Amino acid sequence: MATVIKNGTVYQNGRLIKADVLIEDQKIKAIGTNLTADKEIDASGKLVSPGLVDVHVHYRDPGQTYKEDIKTGSEAAAHGGFTTVGAMPNVTPVPNTPELMQKMVQENNEKGVVHIFQYGPITNDETTDVIPDYAALKKAGAFALSNDGHGVQTAQTMYLAMQKAKENNLIIATHAQDDSLFNKGIVNEGPKAKELNLPPVTELAETTQIARDLLLAQKTGVHYHICHVSTKTSVELVRMAKARGINVTCEVAPHHILLTDDDIPKDNGYYKMNPPLRNKEDQAALLVGLLDGTIDLIATDHAPHARNEKEGGMKGAAFGITGSETAFSTLYTKFVKEEKVFTLEQLLSWLSDKPAKTFGLKNAGVLEPGKPADIAIFDLDHKTELKEEDYKSKGVNTPFTGDKVYGETVMTMVDGQVVYRRDEQ
Repeated sequence: MATVIKNGTVYQNGRLIKADVLIEDQKIKAIGTNLTADKEIDASGKLVSPGLVDVHVHYRDPGQTYKEDIKTGSEAAAHGGFTTVGAMPNVTPVPNTPELMQKMVQENNEKGVVHIFQYGPITNDETTDVIPDYAALKKAGAFALSNDGHGVQTAQTMYLAMQKAKENNLIIATHAQDDSLFNKGIVNEGPKAKELNLPPVTELAETTQIARDLLLAQKTGVHYHICHVSTKTSVELVRMAKARGINVTCEVAPHHILLTDDDIPKDNGYYKMNPPLRNKEDQAALLVGLLDGTIDLIATDHAPHARNEKEGGMKGAAFGITGSETAFSTLYTKFVKEEKVFTLEQLLSWLSDKPAKTFGLKNAGVLEPGKPADIAIFDLDHKTELKEEDYKSKGVNTPFTGDKVYGETVMTMVDGQVVYRRDEQ
């Protein structure tokens, strides 16, 4: 049965247009005016967007399903308007063999309510120098490689990994962190770390590894993607590298542009993340980097934890905050509706077509006839409060709970099927 989404404001090819979207046989049949079908969805006054694309989530499944699992993580994604995600491989066991990768892909397909693309690891268990068989992992379903949560500590290992990734046309997506400089830090180096009497994290832990890897990427020609850049210097390094023709892309997480370390009210584990919240100068540089194209996309780094792992002080808390269910609404409210730092079209691009294009996901992030009917509908005018009881994720570890926001998800469709509807909370 055909379905038509009527009277919405549709984001297509970088523009907002008044149009209807006709869906048939799980695909978009047409985009235009005066379209009809047996079933109608009224989107009057609403935004109709391609399903959002998040290339950076942690689903903890298998191994730590008390934090999150594939089902709840993907339901959280759908609640946030995401229809395609990239799942990091820091699960137990790490999918470092073709057999484990095949099993992981199968589990994602069977349990997930959105499209889940699976990362393979850069090194065997994300901490050793042993490099798995990339060709076999790719054949088994890996779409890219990452050790997210861990930096690759030796240049020799990263150099070899980049060479092998290039041979297999795989993206290396790195968590840039030199552990010897990170030195078990917790809060960004500066006044806030001193105020809270917590171990500082120097920006050098991130920037020195980015500088190293950019030279290795230049030598190998690999597509080098940097996860969650967080400092002014990181942005400057990427900008220079792009000017030199190095094949580098990068992402920023919502929390690194929404918050700074000044926003940490006290020693509160809900503000502990890695990289940490940086200072206002870094935040400003990240926004400039987005606007001038140095930063390619926004990715949430959705990192759920159990409540007891985040409550209390930072020293005993796990690193990470959730992001799938709060990303669009918080970013839209602050930067589009209130402060007018960027346009709605720019925000949608950074959350849909640009991540899809960066990672070669040809069927994601666009509304076009013939493409899968992966669609999100947002209410840009209704103000709502972010509440724990509304979250689909097992993790409630976000400092944004209690915020009043615009841009609530009304409906999310994957392959033409409704996987989230606002009135079904």
